Amino acid sequence: MVAVSIVVSPVCPDTDVPSWSAQQNAVSGFVLTGESRELQVAGVSKKQMSTGKKIAIGAAALVLLAAIVGFTVHQSHKNVVQVQTGKVQRLDLASIVSASGEIKPKVYVNIGANAFGKITKLYVKEGDRVKKGQMLAQLENVQPSADLNATQASLEAAQTDTLAAEAAQNTSMADLNRAKSDAEKSQLDWTRAQGLYKDALIAKSEYDSQKAAWQTAQAGLAQAEARVAQAKAQKDSAERHIALNRANLTHAADVLRKTTYAAPFDGIITNLPVREGETVVIGIQNSPGSTLMTIADMSVITAEVQVDETDIVSVKMGQPAEVSIDAIPRKTFKAVVTEIGDNAIVRSTGVSTSQQTTASQEAKDFKVVVTLLDPPVEIRPGLSSTAKITTATRGNALAIPIQALTVRQRADLQPRDEKGSVQAAAPQVDASKNKGKDKDKEEIQGVFVIRNHKAEFVPVDTGIAGTTDIEVLSGLREGDEIVIGSYKVLRTLRPGAGVKIDNSAPKKAEEESS
Repeated sequence: MVAVSIVVSPVCPDTDVPSWSAQQNAVSGFVLTGESRELQVAGVSKKQMSTGKKIAIGAAALVLLAAIVGFTVHQSHKNVVQVQTGKVQRLDLASIVSASGEIKPKVYVNIGANAFGKITKLYVKEGDRVKKGQMLAQLENVQPSADLNATQASLEAAQTDTLAAEAAQNTSMADLNRAKSDAEKSQLDWTRAQGLYKDALIAKSEYDSQKAAWQTAQAGLAQAEARVAQAKAQKDSAERHIALNRANLTHAADVLRKTTYAAPFDGIITNLPVREGETVVIGIQNSPGSTLMTIADMSVITAEVQVDETDIVSVKMGQPAEVSIDAIPRKTFKAVVTEIGDNAIVRSTGVSTSQQTTASQEAKDFKVVVTLLDPPVEIRPGLSSTAKITTATRGNALAIPIQALTVRQRADLQPRDEKGSVQAAAPQVDASKNKGKDKDKEEIQGVFVIRNHKAEFVPVDTGIAGTTDIEVLSGLREGDEIVIGSYKVLRTLRPGAGVKIDNSAPKKAEEESS
């Protein structure tokens, strides 16, 4: 601190002895007292003092006074921090999960090659609308058609053989019936002949003749029964040939049918990578087959997006969403969540974690499908899109700007003395030193509230977070003035520090430095 004192010393202009009358017409000057220095100006007669000296003395006094004022102001603002503030207010909040992906129809199918062959005819082109059952493409079918005709002829031949076997079986049955009748008649004649021969009423030769006739009839009956069994077996064989030829006919018809392709449902041809004359192949174990075209049902359009693993827990079925499409700027489309994937997808590879044999620490996403409620006519599959899913809403919630939230360790919140040192806390009898250190490092979330021109740290509990504001559940009241910036100040501001509020727009250089 610099002290200023002005001393008036009366002197006489002509003598060294001061007199009271001379004091009235003389100016004594002043003495400047500083650190180990003193300046004294003897009194000089007002009439003899030049104008230049007057100006010099006045300027020196003004400079000195300005220095004193500046030093005092500097000292008073030495511990004051300039901050930006905002008010705790009530707002309608909505928690949003944003994810990017692409537009896809809900129902689409890639029509692949079912047979090996050359494309002889394409009936559609990309962008055409087709109806279910409409012919799309034709492969060469000479050999499949020939196989089908041959199998058809074999089937007809087998059916003819079956008819012949059935007729032979009927003939055998008639022969069997006749043999049975002859056997019965021979049996009666032989029985009667035995009685007559016993009574000696017929000759031995006649008796032997009746016996031979009976034996012949029995043999004829056995032969007729064998022919019936043979005819039945031939009929069964012919029927089996019919079943075999029918199976071969089904196979041949299927091979022939696979050379033609029809639309499985109403839709639009969204992809047609082949041309007439190209040869297509069917897929094998590790090699996919040729894709002829893609048909999509554009009546139901979805956006398939990848949601970060930290946000997926808040996404639920039926939540509303807004979809923006890069190709259609300045427009958003209402949507709803209709599908949530259960398996995580590794972000760098796009492979599901269920297909990996080892654990991965890479960032992961989950597939979420949102269905557009009113898709635009000009929309196309594969367009890049962004979905903003509303996971929670709060009406008239107590809210603060998100940037006002900060974190301090418990040790930073302990009371301090005038020199800034932490005041000694009361000793804890049962607490160990290690536990005390861990407790001091505990991080507490809160905001700085302006009270009596000082920033006081107040712990808060938060709820849902909106785009720029976050809900406060406890710790603050509506209308409280809180520190919201700058970011650099919020990182270094100490509880209880004096503050100066400046809510003017920050300069560009200050923004960049912060």
